[in-house]
Amino acid sequence: MTSISRRLFLQGAGGFAWATAGLGAYAFAFEPGLRLNVTSYHVTPPHWPDGLTLKAAVLADIHACEPWMPASRVRGIANLTNDLAPDIVFLLGDFSGGHRFVTDPVMPDDWGEALSVLKAPLGVYSVLGNHDWWHGALPGIPADGAEGVRRALRSAGIDVLENHALRVTKNGQPFWVAGLGDQIAEPKGPSLFRGRDDLAGTMAQIRGPAPVILLAHEPAIFRRVPDRVPLTLCGHTHGGQVNLPIFTKDFMRRHYRCDIVYGHLVQGDRHLIISAGLGTAHAPVRFMRPPEVVALTIGGMRPQS
Repeated sequence: MTSISRRLFLQGAGGFAWATAGLGAYAFAFEPGLRLNVTSYHVTPPHWPDGLTLKAAVLADIHACEPWMPASRVRGIANLTNDLAPDIVFLLGDFSGGHRFVTDPVMPDDWGEALSVLKAPLGVYSVLGNHDWWHGALPGIPADGAEGVRRALRSAGIDVLENHALRVTKNGQPFWVAGLGDQIAEPKGPSLFRGRDDLAGTMAQIRGPAPVILLAHEPAIFRRVPDRVPLTLCGHTHGGQVNLPIFTKDFMRRHYRCDIVYGHLVQGDRHLIISAGLGTAHAPVRFMRPPEVVALTIGGMRPQS
C-alpha cells in the first residue's frame, strides 16, 4: 500500500469510527434522553357523534429509572402535557424501569408524585403494563403484583382501569373509557404468559350507544376488539425503539404479533393508535423513533391545510 493509499485508508477508517461513535452517542444519549416529540393525530371514526370533540393527551411506557427517566423528567413531561390543554389524559402502562443499565431505580412514590401535576377537566386514566407486573421498580427487584404502581397512581389522583369501563360526559354528550388488564402480566414459561385482561367482561359493562375509547397496553388485542369500539389506544412496542428499515418492521411484527408497531391503523370502522412511548426497555437506546407525547383530537372538523 502506498503512503497516499495508506493515508486515505486511515482517514476513511477514522471517519467511519467517528461516525460510528457519533451515531452511538445519538442513539444512546441524545435521542432517548434529550429528544421529546409531540405527535398529533386527528381521527373521526365512523358513527362518532356530531358535536363531540375531545382533545386527549396520551403517555405510554415511561419506564422510570436513573439516569434516563428520573422523576424530574417525568414531571417535565407532565407539565408539557398540561400545556397542551387536553380534555382528558390517558396513561398506557409500563411505569417501572425496563432494563438494568441504570444507576438507581425511581420508586413509584417518586414518579407518582411527578405525575400528580397532570390536570384535565375530564380526568386522568391509566392501565398497567407488563413491566409493572413482571418486577418491581427495576428488573431484578421482586414483583408485588403491581400493587406499588397502583398505589402510586391512585395517590396521584389517577384512575386505574383494569377490566373496567367508565362513562364520561363532555358538554352533555357521553362516551366510555374502558381499560384492560395486562395481556402478558404473568410469565409462565418461554413465550407463555397468563394475561389479566378480560375484554368480554369489560365490554359487558358498557350500556347504550355512546362511543368507546379502549385503553390497552399491548396492541395484540386489536384483532379481537369488536366494531363497537371505534378507537383503541396502545403502547408497549416503543414504536420499535430502534427503527431500521425492513429489519425492525419484520422483527417487531413477529415479536409483538401485530400488523404495525407504531402509528395509526384503520381496519373497517375501527381505529388503532400505537404510541412510541417515552422510555426504553432492554437497553437505553432509541434510533429514529424518539420519545413522544401523543396529542389526539377525536371528532370535529379537521383543520384546513
